[in-house]
Amino acid sequence: MKTILNVIWLVLSGVWLFLAYCLAGVLLCITIIGIPFGIAAFRIAVYALWPFGYTTVERHDAGAASCVGNVLWLVLAGWWLALSHIVTGIALCVTIIGIPFGIANFKMVPLSLLPLSLLPLGREIVPTDAPFAAR
Repeated sequence: MKTILNVIWLVLSGVWLFLAYCLAGVLLCITIIGIPFGIAAFRIAVYALWPFGYTTVERHDAGAASCVGNVLWLVLAGWWLALSHIVTGIALCVTIIGIPFGIANFKMVPLSLLPLSLLPLGREIVPTDAPFAAR
């Protein structure tokens, strides 16, 4: 079932969100200071391309550096990536078939408990079938 949902997601919005995160990653990697943010963007790009079967968890070893990094991410790329998720999610929720995909989009914006698109540092993407101890 996850594969079917991922293929439909890929056609409806996955490719566009993947390209947006890749563009953000390339732009952020231009400077040495932006490389960690670019790596985070590429990591999220793969998740935005194939999201079903994965979830995000908070890393407990993340410290103050990830907090400062999240503030910089918010200013540099987070706000417009979150906006793209909101617009795509609303567009997908117009149809009944698109509602699960719209909800998957909203899972990545600040409407959720773990807003991945706004605050990606200090979070990790793990498979949903991974053992609980690995999360």
